[in-house]
Amino acid sequence: MKKKGLTGVLLALCIAALAGCGSAGQDQTETEGSGYRDDVATSDLQAAVADELGEDYWPDTDIPAEYLSEAYGVTEDLYEEVSAQMPMISGNVDTLIIVKAKEGSGQKVEDALNAYKEYNTTEALQYPSNIGKVQAAQIKTFGRYVCFVQLGADMDGLADEGTEEGDAAAIKHCEQVNANALSVIEGMLTR
Repeated sequence: MKKKGLTGVLLALCIAALAGCGSAGQDQTETEGSGYRDDVATSDLQAAVADELGEDYWPDTDIPAEYLSEAYGVTEDLYEEVSAQMPMISGNVDTLIIVKAKEGSGQKVEDALNAYKEYNTTEALQYPSNIGKVQAAQIKTFGRYVCFVQLGADMDGLADEGTEEGDAAAIKHCEQVNANALSVIEGMLTR
């Protein structure tokens, strides 16, 4: 009787352990892709953001893979495809990067972009007119798509640059533009 009881307990523990392993792996997959499509071209997402923002979309030059790796830390082994643009004129910092990460690489892409954002906001020298854009930059992940938005276009007419009030107005403006861009991307990726 004791052997049957012990065998039953061991069998129950093994089943529970296997079920736990199965659901842990399942949760990870669902977390990475849950609720979002993974069949949208990154160039289509970028084009939709550009259409939505119109004249307020300033990135006009594709970022080459080498520069994406060197400056942003996003290496080619981490993604299936990418659409990354910035302005040709280096005095502007408006940037949109949309990365479709390889399975299991989304967090590495997000970490690389967060490291870039941290460097950009704390160490890199910025023109005063770009501070709002840099401070308001956002990184958001939708399934396998990791997005870096640092947009804002022309901020003339906002409060005085270099003042607390001016910086706050610039950041708020850029946050709204970034939220708009991310909303377009999320809308296209939501199932």
